[in-house]
Amino acid sequence: MRYLICYDISDNRRRNRLAKFLLDYGQRAQYSVFECDLTKKALDTVIVGIVECINPDEDSVRVYSLCAGCAGVIQAFGPQRLREPFSAAIVV
Repeated sequence: MRYLICYDISDNRRRNRLAKFLLDYGQRAQYSVFECDLTKKALDTVIVGIVECINPDEDSVRVYSLCAGCAGVIQAFGPQRLREPFSAAIVV
């Protein structure tokens, strides 16, 4: 399953720790947005890691699941290319 993980974290240390953690599971789409292809087990691991990295009183993290049909029509504009699992996307 494909997931979009985005966050708003005010503390540099926590933000950098989460970004470094997420790089092991996905591709950075924007500064605070990651695209990840995860199994259910990997998603559970990522959620535990997110909870360990953030302060729930100050930080916001959202994990959106993308159905196969939705992921197949992602459009990306600019120099960054989408990786293989998103190959059905229109890249300009």
